[in-house]
Amino acid sequence: MYAVFLSGGKQYRVQKNQTIQLEKINKPTGSIIEFNNILMISNQSQTKIGKPFLNGSKIKAYIENHGRSKKIKIIKFNRRKHYKKQQGHRQYFTKVKIVDIYNHIEN
Repeated sequence: MYAVFLSGGKQYRVQKNQTIQLEKINKPTGSIIEFNNILMISNQSQTKIGKPFLNGSKIKAYIENHGRSKKIKIIKFNRRKHYKKQQGHRQYFTKVKIVDIYNHIEN
């Protein structure tokens, strides 16, 4: 069984006991979080797609840790014009482990 949900403006496809990195969530480490914006749930026999979300379905996840990803460099320059601008960015993330996917679909 897998589900597709929306978090931080991005869509994620997850299964039970999977660990993923999401955009930073302001909850303490070790807490349980629920995602209610479920776009799709599928198991071996059937697939349910929301319009845009599924009512009554949710995903429970355990927050493992918070961190910052690897630095990316942003460089702007114009050749032969003595113009060069450098900048770095490290994105904050939250690592979560999917505990369970609840499939209470209303017909």
